[in-house]
Amino acid sequence: MNLLLKSPAATRKLGLELGKAIEPGDFIGLTGDLGTGKTFLVKAIAEGANVPEPATSPTFALVNVYGGRLRLQHLDLYRLTGPAELFALGFDDLLAEDAATVCEWADRAAEALPEDRLDIALEHAGATSRKARLTATGPRGERLLRAGTSP
Repeated sequence: MNLLLKSPAATRKLGLELGKAIEPGDFIGLTGDLGTGKTFLVKAIAEGANVPEPATSPTFALVNVYGGRLRLQHLDLYRLTGPAELFALGFDDLLAEDAATVCEWADRAAEALPEDRLDIALEHAGATSRKARLTATGPRGERLLRAGTSP
């Protein structure tokens, strides 16, 4: 499904809806160039999931974990240089946690991603607009897709 997010408010609304619907075991993979709003979207997802503290980019830590309505893992794989680092990060162990996961630069872990997920590819569509391509790859992903795109 393709969406045109005409403003940061529209991107935030998508994130809030996803955050309200996300459950332990869910995985949202985000891709897109620098500055397309991946971290902004994660912050809104965390807010929608009632995470009490503001989400911050884990670019250098690779993983931030937040509490709230559920345990939310925020991964940023931008600095990942290959599969060995993904293994060293304990990616498989993270996915086995009783937590929901939102992963920026998910394409850097392509073969290791869960089969059932929601992928969101963001791209610039103007100064403050973004195109978002949402793709569900299983029932959990479908549920998240419906939650994020219902009126």
